[in-house]
Amino acid sequence: MADGSNAFEPELPQRELFSALLTPHRSLNRTGFLALMGFVCAISFIAGLAFLMMGAWPVLGFFGLDVLAIWWAFRVNFRTARAFEEIRVTPSELRVRRTSHRGHVVEWVLNPLWVKLDQKQDPEFGIEKLYLVSGGRRVSIASFLGPDEKASFAKALLAALQAARRGPTYNPIA
Repeated sequence: MADGSNAFEPELPQRELFSALLTPHRSLNRTGFLALMGFVCAISFIAGLAFLMMGAWPVLGFFGLDVLAIWWAFRVNFRTARAFEEIRVTPSELRVRRTSHRGHVVEWVLNPLWVKLDQKQDPEFGIEKLYLVSGGRRVSIASFLGPDEKASFAKALLAALQAARRGPTYNPIA
């Protein structure tokens, strides 16, 4: 509908050039955790019974405290695994959305034409940190990943940024 104004049409959704959902790696799933805690409980109980039979009954309580401390440490570890980071690149924007394990959301929207991917490397270890730099801002990304994963991620993100800089391609057949 033309209203005679110079207003632009509503913004159409743009195709995604790159999309990644990064989550912290946890090597122990729920089943493994239950098996480990069962094993720790059994060992602690058996050792505690041995001390109980020798007359050192307070030691049984300390073995229970050890099990409780291990359970609490894993609970904290699993809670922090709820954090994630989303990175999306379209021809007109690069969006980084970071959600903490508590649900707090921080979002940065950058122009992919002006973004530079900065890498902090160690000759022995590989890529330690990845940063998006634009307009005086520096945003750390992909902190969940290991050095090899960061290298692969950086390569894919750079390819998407280059595609955004090239602009849309015209295909008269489609």
